[in-house]
Amino acid sequence: MTKELKPPGEVLLTREEIHNRIQDLGKQITEDYQGRSPLLICVLKGAFIYMADLARAIDLPVEFDFMAVSSYGNATKTSGVVRIVKDLDIELTGRDVIVVEDIIDSGLTLNYLRKILNSRNPSSLEVCALLVRSGRQAGDLGLKYIGYEIPPDFVVGYGLDVAQRYRNLSDLWSYDQT
Repeated sequence: MTKELKPPGEVLLTREEIHNRIQDLGKQITEDYQGRSPLLICVLKGAFIYMADLARAIDLPVEFDFMAVSSYGNATKTSGVVRIVKDLDIELTGRDVIVVEDIIDSGLTLNYLRKILNSRNPSSLEVCALLVRSGRQAGDLGLKYIGYEIPPDFVVGYGLDVAQRYRNLSDLWSYDQT
């Protein structure tokens, strides 16, 4: 890794650890959705690498759609305002939907997404989050699939960024903001 690509911080999860956990999540989803074809909704931009790897770990026919929401902009702290930047193309009525999220922080964005998506009458709606920042949520978010619970630090790599940088790192890094 070049010095330019290395973010200020330490590796939290290696690519191997991430890969192994995604394989486990894929097996669990495969078992839970036997005989069905879930629709995976990727929350852009951060979850695109995670969803690609997760989809390959699910041994079922799956479909994909993409949604972009924003509550951060270029900052490292949420603005508290969620807005849809890109909406879905596929109809959700009667579908088994799995929202694929990179990271859950306060739960604000997730609660907003659930409200919007549930209003579109899916048969089921679950969330598969790679990361959950510990201690940041106001209450239980009812997450069925969680990769890792991590400290409340800001992280980059494996699709996650700061000001559009570091998404292409294979490992997950803490991001030292000082």
